[in-house]
Amino acid sequence: MEKVLSLGILGIVGVFGIGFGSRAFLLKPLKEADKRIAGLREKLDKVKSERRIYFADEERMKAIAQQMFSERVDLASAKSGEILTKVILQSGLKESDFTRLPVGPRKLRGPTGGASEIGWNVSGDGSVSEVINLIFLLKESPYLNRVENLSVSAGEAPGFVRVRFRYLTLVLEPAPVVEPIDLAQTLTLESPERRAYDGIISRDILRPYVKRRSLPEAGSSGSPAPAANGASPGPESFRIVSLSEWQGEPEIHVRDLTNQKTFRYKPGDPLAGGTVVMVDYRPTPKPGQEIVQSESRVILRFGVEYWAIERGQTLADKRLLKPEQLPRELLGALAP
Repeated sequence: MEKVLSLGILGIVGVFGIGFGSRAFLLKPLKEADKRIAGLREKLDKVKSERRIYFADEERMKAIAQQMFSERVDLASAKSGEILTKVILQSGLKESDFTRLPVGPRKLRGPTGGASEIGWNVSGDGSVSEVINLIFLLKESPYLNRVENLSVSAGEAPGFVRVRFRYLTLVLEPAPVVEPIDLAQTLTLESPERRAYDGIISRDILRPYVKRRSLPEAGSSGSPAPAANGASPGPESFRIVSLSEWQGEPEIHVRDLTNQKTFRYKPGDPLAGGTVVMVDYRPTPKPGQEIVQSESRVILRFGVEYWAIERGQTLADKRLLKPEQLPRELLGALAP
């Protein structure tokens, strides 16, 4: 009896062993197939995600290309300069009060292509409200652009400021083929968004400090001292405010500080008793402030001597140039 039970138990155990062994043998290929399918699905999902990202980036690059000034660097530089001039005039500013020097092109490289960065170094003077207009219109421009290194400082009269910034844009290389669109300014100086900047104008936070005049003593008339009648302003009343290069031709802008007028000169014109020779754009130490770099100066000829006036100085600040200080273009004139 015990022998029969033992054989029966062994038989049952054997059946279960054979069953589990067969199950493991049959399910192993299925599990491996499931793993391969899961791996393929993961790769497929990754490909689909990359495909969506690619098409999204492609659409984004096409949208950027439609905002470019041009797909050619030279045309983009010319058109951006033209637009910049129009915006200056729209802001109520005077073109003659601004200097625009070209920047770039600077090559930018990426994993799938590149671009050229070009633009303009801009500096000039104007009232607070007009400079705010300029910054607002450039910020809201429909074209692909960026304003950086913006600097605003107090001007020479209350309510006037001096502004400096870089106006930059990109030209994609290669540029995607896109349908041209009409780029129109959506916001104007009459838009409600422009009124958000009025607080800066009303506070006039850049107004130079003016010491309050003391009250007149008892018995005095309190009237200011009369100015010298008929006296003409001296050279210290005329300041070099801009040394620009527009369309390859230098321009010198001189500000009459007494009458608040600006005059434009070119090489060959008489100025300060001499003759304008050229505009020198070599960076050199500023006279009297050697730790400060001066970026430009006008050179005048008085007989056989050459004198220089740095940008920002008055005609009274002219200084005699030694032969070693002259640019190479003028060294030949000194040769015997």
